[in-house]
Amino acid sequence: MYFIFLLLWILLNGQWNGEIICFGIVIAGAMYGFFCKFLDYSVEKDILLVKKLPLIFLYILALFWEIIKANVSAIHLTLSYRNEIDPVIIQFQSGLKSKIAQVALANSITLTPGTITVAMEEDELTVHALDISLVKGIDDSVFVHMLRRMEAIDEKVMEKRGKHHVQ
Repeated sequence: MYFIFLLLWILLNGQWNGEIICFGIVIAGAMYGFFCKFLDYSVEKDILLVKKLPLIFLYILALFWEIIKANVSAIHLTLSYRNEIDPVIIQFQSGLKSKIAQVALANSITLTPGTITVAMEEDELTVHALDISLVKGIDDSVFVHMLRRMEAIDEKVMEKRGKHHVQ
């Protein structure tokens, strides 16, 4: 996060010289200190984020791929000779423990055409879909598997630190 603040400072100044970099180092440090003190941020969270970056990148690629596939399915569904679209509402347990993972799953489902997350309570999601074919296997989707892998990294770090609570 510190380096993001520093980079943002340099970019917003529009110049690259020693004075800007020195002030940026100080200001980025002050901002990082503020985040750590008042916004429940820490160096450990930065390290955890760096460990999860490859998985986050793969998750974004998988999301784009699923959006493309869902677009094709939704177009095929609407342009097919079958006159009636049969919308459904399903509920399923995601099995995800952290709120961040649950929200990421809900948003990923909503971003894919033809489906929208209607409600989320604990780890149970309610999803509306244009057709049952669009939600087959949603409880065991690539999103759920990738988010579980990210949660596993969180759990390993928490075990090393002696905590058993996943944030």
